[in-house]
Amino acid sequence: MRITELHADPNWVLSIVTDDGRIGRFDVSPYLQYEAFEALRDQNEFVKIINGGYFVEWDCGADLSADTIEARWQLVGEAARQRTA
Repeated sequence: MRITELHADPNWVLSIVTDDGRIGRFDVSPYLQYEAFEALRDQNEFVKIINGGYFVEWDCGADLSADTIEARWQLVGEAARQRTA
């Protein structure tokens, strides 16, 4: 899975669109108990996210692989695909 669109939403949720058109949400809050994610408890730090395609990373150095996200995300739909003639 490759992440093509990424947005940090309130309450420590990531909204994600993948290269195959799936749309999902990933709750980061269970990870906030770990030291590596501690800085993300501050919502201002949480929104400083970088899309690495096969991972997401924050300015503080915390990261999650696309595989981890795919294993635990909630699918909410599929993006409309453009038809080519």
